[in-house]
Amino acid sequence: MNRAPLGRQYAAILVFALAYLCLGFLVHNSYYQLMMTLVLIWATVGVSWNTLSGYSGMISFGHAAFFGLGGYTMTILFVTFGITPWIGIPLGVVVGVIAGIVIGVPTFRLRGHYFALAMLAYPLAMLYVFEWIGYQEVPIPMMREAPLLYAEFSDPRAYMVLALILLVLCMIVALHIERSRFGMSLTAIKQNEPAASAAGINPMRWKMLAMMISAAMGAAAGGLYAMVLLVVTPQTMFGALVSAQALIMALFGGVGIFWGPVIGAAVLVPLAEMLNAQLGHILPGIQGVVYGLAIIVITLVAPEGIYWRLRDFFARRRASEPEAGKAPASIIGTIDAAPPDTTERKVAGSGEVLLRLERASRAFGGLKAVDGVDLGIRAGTIHGIIGPNGAGKTTLFNVINGFLHADSGSINLAGTELVGLKPHDICRLGVGRTFQVIRAFPRMSVLENVVVGAFVGTNSDSEAERLAMEALDRVGLSDNQAYAIAGGLTTKQLRLMELARALAPRPKLLLLDETLAGLGHDALDDILTILRRINRDGVTIAIIEHTMQAMMKLVDEFSVLDHGKLIAGGAPAKVVKDPAVIEAYLGRKWMQRAQDPVA
Repeated sequence: MNRAPLGRQYAAILVFALAYLCLGFLVHNSYYQLMMTLVLIWATVGVSWNTLSGYSGMISFGHAAFFGLGGYTMTILFVTFGITPWIGIPLGVVVGVIAGIVIGVPTFRLRGHYFALAMLAYPLAMLYVFEWIGYQEVPIPMMREAPLLYAEFSDPRAYMVLALILLVLCMIVALHIERSRFGMSLTAIKQNEPAASAAGINPMRWKMLAMMISAAMGAAAGGLYAMVLLVVTPQTMFGALVSAQALIMALFGGVGIFWGPVIGAAVLVPLAEMLNAQLGHILPGIQGVVYGLAIIVITLVAPEGIYWRLRDFFARRRASEPEAGKAPASIIGTIDAAPPDTTERKVAGSGEVLLRLERASRAFGGLKAVDGVDLGIRAGTIHGIIGPNGAGKTTLFNVINGFLHADSGSINLAGTELVGLKPHDICRLGVGRTFQVIRAFPRMSVLENVVVGAFVGTNSDSEAERLAMEALDRVGLSDNQAYAIAGGLTTKQLRLMELARALAPRPKLLLLDETLAGLGHDALDDILTILRRINRDGVTIAIIEHTMQAMMKLVDEFSVLDHGKLIAGGAPAKVVKDPAVIEAYLGRKWMQRAQDPVA
């Protein structure tokens, strides 16, 4: 996809590592050598935080839990059992991963600030637990008889080399996450979790994997930090400032990119340490002041971090310098108009029922939004779901594809019961979904939006991209628009992109929720043509829509909902003349006037 080549990123990491190594060996002052080691350790902690929070959007205030467990595990094993840090740090990583699982299972049930506050509670609880059991201050003994075996070096730059190796490994892992379906899935979850779930992504699976990798990185950094300081205390390992530094490094440098925490640490750690050395006796805790001011400044000047601000700046400069002899091209371009649909559409006969609902119900307290609905959608048809506002149409779709659980009844897709399944499981069974309010991934390209939907249809990333391009072609989005950023699209373009995302895994059934809403006459005709073509290709469509003129041209059958109940169904010409339907739309008073014009 439209990204810098992987080799170029590897080269950049190598150049960074070599430059840092050369600079480190030119420094002879032990204080500055320690500072350079701390920059690398806190950059690693920032990459750890970024792996969970930067990619998935689940903001964590509790990464000190993993950092502290890694440090204390290594130290306790060393002090109590004489186990070398070369073994203690990997064991600390294992403890961190286990903690990530134990923390993630209950905490991922929370959202937004509730998740952030819950994460804050874990390191605070661990701080008091370690103080209570007697680990207020644990020094690491000097093993002069075998310093290399116990990773105790006379030259502080050896620790810098170890920290650099750890950081580079974590950067490479983060780079591969960004370039894989793992990273794209996390980004989709971050930008619009319901849309990602409807596209077949299992949010819990990917977030839990991100938590485990993030915890492993944080624990490794904590173990190395304990080696460098030669003493651990609950405050230095689990304190609030530790979690804050993890977050601040990434926010300052740039969230969602592995270079961000490296930039943040390279700027903030030396600044905070030097001010602490010069002014710490006058203003204790000045490091916290530096980090607090950094967050205020970056929020006002570059809310997404230095990396993204610089990237956008240089991108604008390149965009303002068009090639000689060429007019500057539009970033988005225009959508190819759908070719006229000259093929006469066959109205589907009495095919097999693909989706059957029997007594399906869903209530919110005393309000029955879906009330005992019996409905059958035949394979190969376009089935319209209509009814006045508040009739329960979108709720019915949410019940069908798992966003809401049915309170009672049965929903059967080609012999498979859907009640109790989650949206990503239902998507895997062949149900695509678009939404009443467009749900795009705005910071991703058009192609990436659709590839996210294609992941459920194949285990191969290259095949997913091929399916995505095929889906874009089916809806009339041309190749030059595939790399446009979704946040800059028009309503019609967004509707088509969302339709392509639902089509990418080749579903049996499409649930389209007001796909025609907000469109002009010409755009509406184009999308009607595309929907007919998709249906002729064998895709069954269920569509909610208020534009009755378009629906009369499009659908084979109607089902009419009112106050959650199915009040009519059948051929369009029959349904629109049904007195119950007219009354549902116009009210009983107008129905009586229609029946008695004299009155």
